[in-house]
Amino acid sequence: MRARLATGFVAALILAACGSGGGWQDDATQHIVRRGETLFSIAWRYGKDPGDVARWNRLGDGSLIYPGQVIRLTPPSGSRQQSSSSRPKSGQPLPTIPSQPPPPWTWPTRGRINVEFGGKPGSGTGVLIDGRSGQPIVAAASGRVVYAGGGLIGYGQLIILKHNDTYLSAYGHNARLLVKEGQAVKKGQQIATMGEGPERKPRLHFEIRRNGKPVNPRQYLPAR
Repeated sequence: MRARLATGFVAALILAACGSGGGWQDDATQHIVRRGETLFSIAWRYGKDPGDVARWNRLGDGSLIYPGQVIRLTPPSGSRQQSSSSRPKSGQPLPTIPSQPPPPWTWPTRGRINVEFGGKPGSGTGVLIDGRSGQPIVAAASGRVVYAGGGLIGYGQLIILKHNDTYLSAYGHNARLLVKEGQAVKKGQQIATMGEGPERKPRLHFEIRRNGKPVNPRQYLPAR
């Protein structure tokens, strides 16, 4: 038992080090839940689809996770080879959800894109939009708040919105969060105020993710 506990603590330290950059790692195999984390924030950190993580861990909607719980970040070994007839009903994973179309998007704030998708400074998983401290940040599309807090290193005060089972958006480096987890928001509704991003300049980090993977927001935002 002591050896098992020691292994868990080592794994937690390794995972904490891997996640310190705020990016996503495809090579991680598990994550130990820390206080304040949600299924969506964990999936976001590692670039995984939240539905997949819930399915691999038989979590239902993923709302009932707790500190110290070990979350699998890869499919169970041999899961693709198992037939549905040989798998116990109680252990069947959630059904795969088909991809859904993107919602209609609007710009999350005023200002020009200073750092493009994949560029530096920043995580490279979104764009950095210049602005002024305290200016309004709005929801780029209607959805539900699935994360609001400062627990993901590299994003500052962060909001993640779920728009459907395929698309999420994120708003980082906020000065003040105006919404809470579980809250429904409308497209164009103010959700935060702009804070300081990389280089201590007023900036918004904005991301869109499709099935857990970052995509270039310019593909979806209207021309202006």
